Amino acid sequence: MTAKEVVRRAIEFREPPRVPLKYCNRDLDRSDVRGCGWGPAAGWEPEQPGATEWGYVWSSLDQTMGQTQAAPLADPAALEGYVPPDPYAPGRFEGLSSCVAEGADRFLTFGVGISGFNQATFLRGMEDLLCDLALAPERAGRVLDLVFDWENALLEQACAYPVDCIGFADDWGTQRGLMISPAKWREVFAPRYAEQFARAHAAGKKVWFHTCGNVWEIIGDLIEVGVDVLELLQPDIFGVERLGREFGGQVCFCCAVDHQRVAVSGGRAEIFAYVRRLCDCLGGSRGGFIGYIEDYASLGMSEENYQWLGEAFHSLPAREETADDL
Repeated sequence: MTAKEVVRRAIEFREPPRVPLKYCNRDLDRSDVRGCGWGPAAGWEPEQPGATEWGYVWSSLDQTMGQTQAAPLADPAALEGYVPPDPYAPGRFEGLSSCVAEGADRFLTFGVGISGFNQATFLRGMEDLLCDLALAPERAGRVLDLVFDWENALLEQACAYPVDCIGFADDWGTQRGLMISPAKWREVFAPRYAEQFARAHAAGKKVWFHTCGNVWEIIGDLIEVGVDVLELLQPDIFGVERLGREFGGQVCFCCAVDHQRVAVSGGRAEIFAYVRRLCDCLGGSRGGFIGYIEDYASLGMSEENYQWLGEAFHSLPAREETADDL
């Protein structure tokens, strides 16, 4: 059975023969999931390090991705003349065909990139966008439409390729809860996601949604609007058992050993026990769980801990084959 089919069975709760794994940023040849993405417009060159086609600039003081500066829509008047990058520009999909060919036996995810709300904050500025959502909803809607329309144009093109899934990355949580009220989220964002995810499903693609922080209050909503794989890399915020008890069997979870604690500071035995708990609580024999492994040296993860993560996930027992598997 190919890696592609193992992942698909896990997502669809069709008794995969083992727990599939997603590697990020290292050892990608060991990953059952392969990520593909879009590129810059042909001929575009940044005017300074970190500059983007959207007009904001990435800046970092360490090994992390950093943060954005120079929000192009910080002045509301800039909305009138602002023109987003052309999603159909030559060069956008230049490398996708080769990515698809190289990973044909793996589960292929086309990543939209940092998306939705997060992308809108880069354009308008976090504080200003939050204020707009409360005080100037029409202006907030115009900024969000720029982002979602652009993403939908990318999605439309990507769905013409033999990818298995469309991936989104939109962090919604702080350590304590959502960045906006659940009611406002449901009013403004749920319909946009539902329409977007329906496009992917209509093309036969799964929806993979990454979000960090304490997003407990909208997990049910994300499932309702069409998320097939929910990637949560801080499961301790919710409680692994609680996640499984409330939402197990309703969505496929992709989870890591919690990056804020055990993955960085835990010992070998603790990491192995955590991986086993993730599998037992979120997956089980029917599926519904994908393991996630990432080298987080930028957060203080040692090489030893990174190796233990891989060993722990790869040590999970395989399920015995039945006649239905043959």
